[in-house]
Amino acid sequence: MRLFDTHCHLNDGRFAEDREAVLSRMEEAGVELAVVVGDASNEEDPVFELARTNGGLYAASGLHPHDADKWSEELARRLEADLVREQAVALGEIGLDYHYDFSPRETQKAVFDMQLEMAYRLSLPAILHIREAHGDATEILGARARSGRLPCCVMHCYSGSWESAKGYLDMGMYISFSGSLTFKNAPRLTEVCRNMPLDRLLVETDCPYMAPVPLRGRRNEPAYVEHTARKAAQIREMDPEELALAALENGLRFFRIPNNS
Repeated sequence: MRLFDTHCHLNDGRFAEDREAVLSRMEEAGVELAVVVGDASNEEDPVFELARTNGGLYAASGLHPHDADKWSEELARRLEADLVREQAVALGEIGLDYHYDFSPRETQKAVFDMQLEMAYRLSLPAILHIREAHGDATEILGARARSGRLPCCVMHCYSGSWESAKGYLDMGMYISFSGSLTFKNAPRLTEVCRNMPLDRLLVETDCPYMAPVPLRGRRNEPAYVEHTARKAAQIREMDPEELALAALENGLRFFRIPNNS
C-alpha cells in the first residue's frame, strides 16, 4: 500500500529516544509522506527541522485552541515567518475545543478567525481541530465562505456527525479519519466514511495519540496509518490499495505537494 499520514506529531517528546527507528518503520510500512504538525506557542518546536532533514516529511504550524489565550502580535509575526519556509504546507492545527475549554471560548473563536485569515492571505490550507464546537465552527467558517475569504480546510481527526460533515463538504473541505474510525463505538464516523465523496477523504494517525485497533493502548506512530486506511476501505467496500492511493492523491492535492511518483 502507498500511504500518506496527513497529520502526525513526530516532533513530540515521546519520539525523542527512537525517532529514527519510527521513521524506518514508517518507510517499511509504505508510508511515503507525512505532515508533522507543530505548536506555534513553542519557539523550540523542531517541526521545521524535521521536515528539512527527512525526505517525505512536511511541516505545519498553528496555535491550537487549547493555547488560544497565548495569542499575541509577536506570536503572530513568528508564525507567519515560519509559514513562508519551504517546508511549510499548511497552517494548523487551529480551531475550537469546547470539551476541555482550556482557553475561554470567545478567545478561541477570535484566534481561530485570525488564523483563518492568515491562512487565506498566505494561500495556505488550514488544518482544523473542532471538538464539541461544530455549531460555532460552522458559523465562523460559513461567514468566511460567504465573504470569499475561506482557505481550503481539512477537518482533522473528524468526530462529528454526517449532518455536520455535509455542511463542511459543501464548503469545499476535506475530512480526515484517524484511528478512531477503527473503534467499535464509532457508528457516526462509519456513516461519514461510507457516504462522503472519495476525493475528499484523508487518513492520519494523529500520533502519538489515537492508536488504531488492534494497537490501542500503544504509542501511535505513522506506520499504523495502514489500519485506518484498511478500515475505511472495508466500510466503503473498496480494495485497500485503491483507497490508500486515492487518499494519498487527495493529500497531495490538498497540501499542494507535487506528485513525483
